[in-house]
Parts: sequence; C-alpha cells; structure tokens
Amino acid sequence: MTAAPASPSAVADVVVIGAGPVGLFQVFQLGLQGLRVHLIDALAHPGGQCAELYGDKPLYDIPGLAVCTGYELVQRLLQQIAPFAPHWHLGQQVAQLTAQPDGSFLVVTSAGTPLRARAVCIAAGVGAFVPRALKVPGLEAFAGTQLLYHWDGQDAPARLAGQQVVVHGGDAPAVAQVLACASAAQPPASLTLQHRRDVFDAPPEQLAQLHDLRSAGRVQIAVGQISAVEQVGERLTALQLLVSDGSTQRLPLDLLLVRLGLSPRLGALTDWGLALERKQLVVDTATFATSVPGVHAVGDIATYPGKRRLIVCGFHEATLAAFAIAERLAGHPLPLEYTTSSSRLQQRLGVSAAS
Repeated sequence: MTAAPASPSAVADVVVIGAGPVGLFQVFQLGLQGLRVHLIDALAHPGGQCAELYGDKPLYDIPGLAVCTGYELVQRLLQQIAPFAPHWHLGQQVAQLTAQPDGSFLVVTSAGTPLRARAVCIAAGVGAFVPRALKVPGLEAFAGTQLLYHWDGQDAPARLAGQQVVVHGGDAPAVAQVLACASAAQPPASLTLQHRRDVFDAPPEQLAQLHDLRSAGRVQIAVGQISAVEQVGERLTALQLLVSDGSTQRLPLDLLLVRLGLSPRLGALTDWGLALERKQLVVDTATFATSVPGVHAVGDIATYPGKRRLIVCGFHEATLAAFAIAERLAGHPLPLEYTTSSSRLQQRLGVSAAS
C-alpha cells in the first residue's frame, strides 16, 4: 500500500469512513466513477474487523474465491484499488462532520486534519475499532508517554533501550508484542508480560517462542490484578499487583504497553444528525443514502428491511452507493458502463482490452 500525502486543506470528491473490506471496495467503485477519495480509519492499518478478527481465519463466501483468509482478502482489495491512489488517514477517527451551505461537508479527523468533501460514505462496520482501555485510577494521565495502546515499533531503540518494559494482556496481541520487544535490535533492560493468570491465548508457535524466552530469562511473567500505580513527580514508576494469596507485589516499569484487544464504538457518529435504528444508520436501498443528503452508508453500519451482515452484501451496497453518489454530483443520470468494454473504465484502471 502506498499512502498518498494529503494537504491540511485537502478537497475530496468523497470521504470514505472505514477501511474494512466494504470500505475498500467502496473506494474501487468510486474510482471507476472517476471520483477522488480520502479514506479514514481508526486503525493504523487497513482491513478493519476482517483483519483484526479474521486475519488468519478462512473465509468461504467471497465470490470467485473458494477460500481465502481475511488478510488475503484485504491484500487483494488493496491491489484492486491501487490504480485510484486514495489518500489515507489511518490511525484517525472522524471527530466532526458538518454540512456546508454549498452542499459539501467539512470533515475533521481526530488528528485535526480538515477535509472538504462533496459527499461522504460511512463504511464503519459496527463502529470504529479502538483499544480497550486499562482502567486503573491515575493511569490514564500517562497515556501517550509511558502508557501506549498503539505502537508500531518504529522508534523501538529510543523507546526500549535500557528501559523496564511491561506488556499487559493475555491474548495473542500481548504475546506478539512481547516477542517483538524481545527481538528488537536494542531490547529493553527488562521485559515482563503481566496478566491476571499465567495462561495465555495465542497461536502455538507464539506460545513456544514465549516459553523459550521465559526459560532463557529474557521475559518475566507477573501474575496478578493491577490495583494501583506508583509515581514520582509526573513519572510513572511502578504498578501494584494484587496476587492470589492476597498480598501485594510491586512491579517497576518505565513503559507500559497495554494490549487488551479492540472494541467497536460509534463515537461522534451519533452526533451527526443521522437517523439511527439500534445503533445502525437507516438507508434508502436504492441509493444507500442516509437521512442527511450527501451522506451514504454501506456495510454493517447500515440497516434496511432484509439487511444481512455479510461482506458480499456490503459489496453490492457499495456498488449502488457509488452510482448514486456519482449521479448526484454530476446532476444527471449516468450511463452504465462495463469494465470489459469501456475504454474509459479501462483507462482509469490502467489496463487495456488486450490485457
């Protein structure tokens, strides 16, 4: 995936909110219509729920593919939209969506980036996936400094070298984070995996690596419930753990990496004046328009009579939404063209009839 840079005052034909499979296919269908797209997702990578929950699991109901994993499906969709070079805004949520007098929309991301869009399509699945927070009194004050929910490891030497690092969690993301820290070019001075039990739910190969690191003394395991934090001045210095015998254990640290998985939240979407039904957006099945003109919704976030939460249904919805958006922006009906015979569509795709 190549991330196309976007200026702080970017103007888009369409802003697509959500980079799951349906959102990615929405970009493809809008690209066929010749529309420029900016794509926003709360996760730091495309794929949404499909990548997070089904990345290594088989999918058997994707047309033309007898079987593929969630990760493979996302890679195929990314390859498909590459000719249209969408502008990416990953690791961001939409904080503001405001209709403008000229019929366009002002979209502001959680990073403060303002975008002007002629139309908006919400493909947010069941909501924006955000990290599950670790709720301990006084801990959130260190978020972004010594407490990290998102970390891509790019600044590993500066973050890890000589530090006491604690990873909190009991599932595959936490185990994977520990393995990544242990294999860093400059690993931390101490590395601890902390969980309420000495039992971890991760793939067998990851558990085998963790076992080897524990045996070699490169990873420690701290079992217990976090009951409090210790700080000196404005610096987090330790966690207090309540262990099974009722005693308290002190766990010193410089950096806490929390990996408790993700949960979907509608967030600011509920403040945008869109008609909702059981936390889903009500749409017109002819255009997949919401109650606000110029705002469309597809995928699991949309609801209508007979709705089925399937990826293949989302692909259908994205197709009709793209035609509706293109015709609304053009101000008149558009002819139906086929990729097999339309030189204009083939030019947009960067292919020729011969190929």
